[in-house]
Amino acid sequence: MTPMHFSFTSAFILGFMGLAFHRTHLLSALLCLEGMMLSLFIALSMWALQLEATEFSTAPILLLAFSACEASVGLALLVATSRAYGADHLQSLSLLRS
Repeated sequence: MTPMHFSFTSAFILGFMGLAFHRTHLLSALLCLEGMMLSLFIALSMWALQLEATEFSTAPILLLAFSACEASVGLALLVATSRAYGADHLQSLSLLRS
């Protein structure tokens, strides 16, 4: 495994571990998701550059666009939950609670 592949893989795994184990605030979960998407974007960009194929050059841009949409929806949910509940704790966001 090259150092470049190791760095992308470790960045993705660190984001996933942060998302899995540190689920106290919605903002920290959103930051972990953004870190995962950023590592995927850089890995996909480098993969398209290494293959030198023009048909793969649009895939990183599409991933970046979906990542921006995910971030905007996440921030809108963060604002809505902080207004409704007063905090961004994920434990207060239960669907079973009335």
